[in-house]
Amino acid sequence: MRLSNSSQLAGFAKRDDLQYLLGRLCAADYLHEPRLLAPTPQMLKAYRAGELSWDDYEVQFIDLIARRKLEDELSPELFAPRTALLCSEHTAERCHRRLIVEYLGAHWPGITAVHLPRSLNSNP
Repeated sequence: MRLSNSSQLAGFAKRDDLQYLLGRLCAADYLHEPRLLAPTPQMLKAYRAGELSWDDYEVQFIDLIARRKLEDELSPELFAPRTALLCSEHTAERCHRRLIVEYLGAHWPGITAVHLPRSLNSNP
């Protein structure tokens, strides 16, 4: 989902490290699909610079994934096993992963999300 999965800011969540860890620790596959799931670089830059409010970002991002026809480009079978959507935001409140799950949930029956706590050491 992340626009960039190989920058130094990604830490242990860099593409190659994450793919290795997921495979070794839980026999999971890693798929990076920014063409469909990530915001445009311009949209992300404007939001991070404060030129775009979260409300405006949300409207623009939902419009973007609707134009991308996410529900047709992805398959519900891809989400049949437990699936984790990753990005760099700490919570789902202001994160495009929440918007994607809500959008797909409106088009595919049975899609639900469980948002993990910010820290695995915190109480839910």
